[in-house]
Amino acid sequence: MMSSFDKIIVPLDVPSQEAAIALVDKLPQVTFWKVGLELFVACGPDILKQLKDRQKKIFLDLKFHDIPNTVAGACRSASNYGVDLLTLHATAGKNALKAATQAIADSPSPPKLLAITLLTSLNSRDLAFDLKIPLELPEYALQMALLAQESGINGAVCSPQEVAQLRQVCGKDFILVCPGVRPTWAQTGDQKRVMTPKKALAAGANYLVIGRPITMADDPVVAWNRIIDEVNS
Repeated sequence: MMSSFDKIIVPLDVPSQEAAIALVDKLPQVTFWKVGLELFVACGPDILKQLKDRQKKIFLDLKFHDIPNTVAGACRSASNYGVDLLTLHATAGKNALKAATQAIADSPSPPKLLAITLLTSLNSRDLAFDLKIPLELPEYALQMALLAQESGINGAVCSPQEVAQLRQVCGKDFILVCPGVRPTWAQTGDQKRVMTPKKALAAGANYLVIGRPITMADDPVVAWNRIIDEVNS
């Protein structure tokens, strides 16, 4: 059974490798780190090697969204890095999702693939008025998760507000990762669909992505310890 330490993924949302390594070394208690677009574009796969050398688990959050052949090639290349989790958008469609799973099938250490259901910076109004999608937000997130599951994807990224329904419908083996998690004492920032860490885990999340409450804190170590204490209380 995973401890609270292993369930919390901290994003390295910093602009340089130097800043990333400084943060990793400041928080040796953190076992799971997220590398997103900003850092990967800035320094490439070398940051992944640095994390692997420190025996860290890696969530490579590049959110691939392209035609099936391109998505498949990107996933195949990413699988060579030995990362643990890798993201792509569910809205790339069934053919792209299936191509991704097939592309990494022969990898010696394939990552778990996660489909993005809907970015947590978007809310119901954005879905209806900007994206012109006629479904209610929880129903849309569920349909994207089901599309991913039917296509062989291992799990989904969703807001904690949708996680209970997705867990119930998609079953216990479907991996659910929740950004938009904020401890009781933190500001929500640009996340619009949020929940506390303890409630998100209780609702069925496997992993929580918690960034700014830790990385932007005056003392990241104290903030990390507060979150662990809050989850375990």
